[in-house]
Amino acid sequence: MTPMKWFYSFLRQYRWRMFFGMVLVTVLVAAALSSPYISKIIVDDVITGEKYDLLMPLIFVLIALVIVQGVCRVGSQMLFETSSQGVLFQMRDKVYRKLLREDFAFYNKNRTGDLMSRQTGDMDAIRHFIAYVIYIIYENVLYFILALVMIFRFNIWLALSMVIILPLAAATTYWQAKSVRPAFKKVREAFSSLNAFVQENISGNRVVKAFAKEEYEIEKFSVENDKYRNAELGAAKIWKRFVPIFELLSNMLNILLMLVGGVMVIGQQMTLGDLVAVNGYLWMLTSPLRMAGWWINDVQRFTTSVEKIYDTYLAEPDIKKPKNPVACKKLMGNITFRNVSYCAEGEDILQDINFEVKQGQTIGMIGTTGAGKSTVMNLLCRFFDVTEGEVLVDGINVKDLDMHDLRGNIGIAMQDVFLFSDTIEGNIAYGVPDCSFERVEKAAKMADADSFIQELPEGYDTIVGERGVGLSGGQKQRISLARALLKEPSILILDDTTSAVDMETESYIQKQLANINHTCTIFIIAYRISSIMNADQIFVLDRGKIIERGTHRELLEKNGYYATVYHHQFPKQ
Repeated sequence: MTPMKWFYSFLRQYRWRMFFGMVLVTVLVAAALSSPYISKIIVDDVITGEKYDLLMPLIFVLIALVIVQGVCRVGSQMLFETSSQGVLFQMRDKVYRKLLREDFAFYNKNRTGDLMSRQTGDMDAIRHFIAYVIYIIYENVLYFILALVMIFRFNIWLALSMVIILPLAAATTYWQAKSVRPAFKKVREAFSSLNAFVQENISGNRVVKAFAKEEYEIEKFSVENDKYRNAELGAAKIWKRFVPIFELLSNMLNILLMLVGGVMVIGQQMTLGDLVAVNGYLWMLTSPLRMAGWWINDVQRFTTSVEKIYDTYLAEPDIKKPKNPVACKKLMGNITFRNVSYCAEGEDILQDINFEVKQGQTIGMIGTTGAGKSTVMNLLCRFFDVTEGEVLVDGINVKDLDMHDLRGNIGIAMQDVFLFSDTIEGNIAYGVPDCSFERVEKAAKMADADSFIQELPEGYDTIVGERGVGLSGGQKQRISLARALLKEPSILILDDTTSAVDMETESYIQKQLANINHTCTIFIIAYRISSIMNADQIFVLDRGKIIERGTHRELLEKNGYYATVYHHQFPKQ
């Protein structure tokens, strides 16, 4: 499917509404075409022929035509505007739904600002095209053709003298359209880049301030801003070359009318009323010529925006849904990694990972930064697919499980805590939005978050700022943990979740987790030995491999990496 066919699939639903809009535009044009002819009658019959009894009826007809034009104008604009908003609503909704279905790899490749510009600036270019450009081009093409026909009716030689201009206008239109297309593609790319930069810096403004890098970021912004300005100016230079030509051609029509038409009136080859009528039709020829350059710009902006949005929409996630997924609303929590390797962009992240975890066990994972601990969990959640081997849950390959069922059975408190601009209750209940307040409070108490929440001005109704601004790192981690616990999952993943809390809080959380581990398989990724020392099994990862495994006591006896870290963290023991 081409981008334009994809666009038409949304527009098709509103084709009848737009058809009636076109009918109203046609009536409007017909009414406008009648006015110059009535002016001719007034000049030739009323003024010159002294038939004054015709004056008032003709004036009433002119007033009626103005009213008809006004009604048709408002009606057509409403039809096109409502059509544009309907198309935009459906298109934006479909693109947004597709964005939510994309996997981690897609968001690793695409910047947030670029995706935002598709949903804002590019969508608005499409709305403008449907709401205005379509009908205004149609209207002016009708004006141009029918006005030319009417001028031929009055005097063929005058009309032929004006037709000489048309090949020049057509050639100019063609060359402008050909030149401006790549220019507008650069404009959209520069706008996306600028949008991405601004979004990133607004999100990271606290880091900018913490390192006093305001001036540095302003300089970088100036570079992006210059690129966008230069792209816009580059496009402007193109239409600056052509718009004066259109202006010249339209003015030449005025000159031709005055010269040729004046000579013919003097030679009595046409009446003064004919000249007045032709002059009334003249703006219907000059206006399209003057505005052709601007409309070409709008059309090119529209086509470029459709192509960019469609390219984004067309991107297929690497993680494919199984054709015949195995439905499993409630998993037991038995996990098997069998000869699992994972490679990304030519780099080996995990190599030959093998382990088996029984329901209700607690697994600790420790290792150097970049050892692959979080990647193991990402493969379990199927945020990525293994390169080799297989990941099994309850004996079923995760590739065969319904993804919503799989992830619905997993509660995860991520390393990078994200809280929405919502109440604390809303953030905790995010996974189960229709749950009772008692369940929210219970999960908060298990995560040792209830005490500090109660001290906030509005308690659980306190609105947290974007990404949890206003809360400490430890408070955000506890809310994230409560959010995961509220789901009552079969598998619980804690990715460095207690790194920002004190030892007393961590000890309390571990006791709460111990009360649920007979029904829930728990994975704890940590750098602190205290977080995992009570786990049933501990895996030590290094460079994508499990280099040690066992209980806390067994790993200390091996006197390897784990023992070294333990003695560094507990030097007196």
